[in-house]
Amino acid sequence: VKHWGLLKIEPFLVLWALIFLGMGLYLFGKLRFPHDSPVEKLSWGRIGLGLASFAFVVYLASGLLYDERAGSLRPLKLLSGLAPPACYSWFYPCDCPQNLNCFHDFEEGMAYAREVNKPVMIDFTGHACVNCRKMEEHVWPEKQVYDLLKEDFVLISLYVDEKIELPEAEQVVVEKADGGTRKLRTVGHKWSHFQSVHFNANSQPMYVLMSPEGKVLNPPVGYTPDPDEFAAFLRCGLEAWKQSKALSSK
Repeated sequence: VKHWGLLKIEPFLVLWALIFLGMGLYLFGKLRFPHDSPVEKLSWGRIGLGLASFAFVVYLASGLLYDERAGSLRPLKLLSGLAPPACYSWFYPCDCPQNLNCFHDFEEGMAYAREVNKPVMIDFTGHACVNCRKMEEHVWPEKQVYDLLKEDFVLISLYVDEKIELPEAEQVVVEKADGGTRKLRTVGHKWSHFQSVHFNANSQPMYVLMSPEGKVLNPPVGYTPDPDEFAAFLRCGLEAWKQSKALSSK
């Protein structure tokens, strides 16, 4: 969230791989502490745990392979939301998941959507949102979803926990739903308020399909782990947009 860059994906994977490698060697008696007795016979429990440790090392190492389509290191689905995102990398940094073209400003994204005449998917997300990472790493890569996102929509990802400060002129005081007031100091405050005011929600992830003119095409959805269900949501919005275009052209 703070973007300090202290633990990117490569050192995270290497550190945990070394930990589990050491654990595996210890369980097989190849690594001992000064006061440990020699391991004369391995129990089935030690063998099983040792093999599991080595298998996990191999799995972690596979996360250091380059994924050409995603334009980043290969995401490890078992660690989605626990490990840093694959794009948070020293060697293959990327601004958008799965090498998609995305915007992080609503007005900028909408202007581009009008230019290319495509509907928009607003992705209300967060740097610290576990289910957001699961969607990006489990659901979005599936062909039936990926092709729609890449070819038929303009993606606008708005981070509600972004800590970058707004320009002084944009740090305004707004009314909250409970009747109080709040000063929007950061980019995250701005998008959180935007979501709350326009969509009466404050949970992430939240996906909203809109026409380039700003009309909501179908009911928004949240965390949707089934790729087929999420693809159906995208197709529904796309079809609604095509129908509205056909009616307006008559």
